Amino acid sequence: MHLRRLIGAATLGVFTLSTTAMAETWRFGLEEIEGSVQHRYAEQFEKRIEERSNGDIDVQLLPYGKWGSSYSALYDAIQGGAIQIGFASGALGGTVPESQLLNLNYIMPADQWRTAQALNSDTFLKSDAWQNAFRQRGLVPLAELAEGYQVWTANKAIRTPADMENLGIRVMDNTLLRSTYRAYGASPTSIAYGELYSALQQGQAEGNIQPVFAHQEMAFYEVQDYMIFADQSQFVATVIGNSDWYDSLSDEQRTMVDEVTKSLVKEGHDIQTRFNKERLDIIRDKSDIEIIELTQKERQAFEKMAKPVRKTFVKEVGAGGEASMKALLKAIKETK
Repeated sequence: MHLRRLIGAATLGVFTLSTTAMAETWRFGLEEIEGSVQHRYAEQFEKRIEERSNGDIDVQLLPYGKWGSSYSALYDAIQGGAIQIGFASGALGGTVPESQLLNLNYIMPADQWRTAQALNSDTFLKSDAWQNAFRQRGLVPLAELAEGYQVWTANKAIRTPADMENLGIRVMDNTLLRSTYRAYGASPTSIAYGELYSALQQGQAEGNIQPVFAHQEMAFYEVQDYMIFADQSQFVATVIGNSDWYDSLSDEQRTMVDEVTKSLVKEGHDIQTRFNKERLDIIRDKSDIEIIELTQKERQAFEKMAKPVRKTFVKEVGAGGEASMKALLKAIKETK
């Protein structure tokens, strides 16, 4: 409900009335810094919501660092309603265990546009299983943003699972990711995003997993010797909202949010495609890091070791996780 202040003024004996509207503020928390894929997506969300609402809604963007440095702090703020909307990715597994589905290796299509379509389809995004997984925690999933392939970096070449044996690789604080990299033979460790550069520099971590743009904007490539493309997974961030806030919106506002996020599916894909290409060019220009692209045969060795982790996911998360995985696989099949 908007507050309106009546201002009276007497001019030539005529009393005139005017109204000044106080815009409703939606705070949007980002896991990434300004200039990132999430930030560019959020800028478009902000622009379209403010235009569609004729300025009655003011979207306030809060990049990484504006709300704190622990992802759990962001998720807690959204659950509590202090922040209405935000991005949530790998670390969300501690809050919504079913969300770890998006971290499974070798489950998404090789075609990244097809992945974006499947993730944002009604078959998956609007499925009862996926919606209920978030609703039970006071959240609602509004959209999915695939930000490009996760790329490994390390101080040695990795072409086989044997090359990853005992590698101290940094993963987000997510039990499924730890299970996945243990399956590859690595020794996964969790380090705060803001502390990762120094950890790599000082040898507290020997490897790293990020989309290309993150390797560049956080300069991780400066302290690693190899960048390995295994096409094992895409970095996916879920746009989540506080469920009480979302349910309090008018039907018109909820329709507006749904239409805006649907309109951003292709744009989000184009943003990440452009960012990752440009940032890889920068990395090549500014460093002598060696880039390795695994062959199909080399990828298949990792895929074989990753597939059993799907059963681990179902065992640890339960029926809701299994139903969500089935919805995702069905959505992927439908996008063929």
